[in-house]
Amino acid sequence: MAVPNRKISKSRKGMRRSHDHVAVPTVVLCSCGEPTVPHRICPSCGTYRGRQMLRKDDAE
Repeated sequence: MAVPNRKISKSRKGMRRSHDHVAVPTVVLCSCGEPTVPHRICPSCGTYRGRQMLRKDDAE
């Protein structure tokens, strides 16, 4: 079984794990005030770039 020859320092371990974080999703506010993901139709009101894409009954 492989055993490391030396202890990995906290600094080196932290540098190795620096890219392992979870990315925070980008959130924008729709014209209705609800937070949405950019470049997507708003799930609450059904608008995209100021245009109505989904009717209210389709959005639910």
